Amino acid sequence: QVQLVESGGGLVQAGGSLRLSCAASGGTFSSYHMGWFRQAPGQEREFVAYISSRGDRISAADSVKGRFTLSRDNAKNTVYLQMNSLQPADTAVYYCAASRILLTSNPNYYTYWGQGTQVTVSS
Repeated sequence: QVQLVESGGGLVQAGGSLRLSCAASGGTFSSYHMGWFRQAPGQEREFVAYISSRGDRISAADSVKGRFTLSRDNAKNTVYLQMNSLQPADTAVYYCAASRILLTSNPNYYTYWGQGTQVTVSS
């Protein structure tokens, strides 16, 4: 059983930056692919970015490419989402998730989820 805890969310003005962290415990972190997803009020959960277990494959949604950077430190059991040039449309609850088998943007293949951290971008 893997536990995931996100942190780093908050309120920021448009154009600002935040770095989200997701700390894992209870499993072999380096064997899990990690993904970030977000959900705005009244909307479905959407893919943000994923990183492979070894960190050698990364992909991001078109809406965040060039602004968000994903990385991981397997020695610290932590994955990071650096978010720059934030826009009001980025306002959402951000979730990290772990997948043992498949590296994918489909949230249905992720087994473990954090409780989320709120990101609010004011205009």
